[in-house]
Amino acid sequence: MEDYEINSATLAIIPIDEDTSKVYEEEEEYIVKKSANGIIKDNCEFYGSSYQGRCVGTKKLTGIKSKYPIIIEESRSIIFFPTSSTRKKQSNWLALSKIKNYSKRRYSSQIVFKNETKLNLDISYYSLENQIVRATMLKSKLYERKLEEEIK
Repeated sequence: MEDYEINSATLAIIPIDEDTSKVYEEEEEYIVKKSANGIIKDNCEFYGSSYQGRCVGTKKLTGIKSKYPIIIEESRSIIFFPTSSTRKKQSNWLALSKIKNYSKRRYSSQIVFKNETKLNLDISYYSLENQIVRATMLKSKLYERKLEEEIK
């Protein structure tokens, strides 16, 4: 597969190498011949913005200055966050709304998604928790903005 459209069933995008990623969905897994960052950037454009525009939006809404969580699709609140700097081609991307819980392992962290899929990732528990908090802050700001629009 050469292209992938992020949707409400997408759980995670995990790089295999610089030009190939594994996409986890609730019921399926796909190998995509594109970097994880490339899939994220393509989907920002598919849903009407540039990746850079999404980063600027996150920064304005939250004040976050690096490792930006990204609103992929606003109306369905599809928010993904990277587990490391996006300057690295090997950053994992996780769907905030699909995470059930996460735990510390000896040298990594385990994420359990709502469908019970488990992923062990090479990221410290504290770094993962920080990224989840940042993505949750973005989701909260998005929700507040939607409420303000409904009141008007």
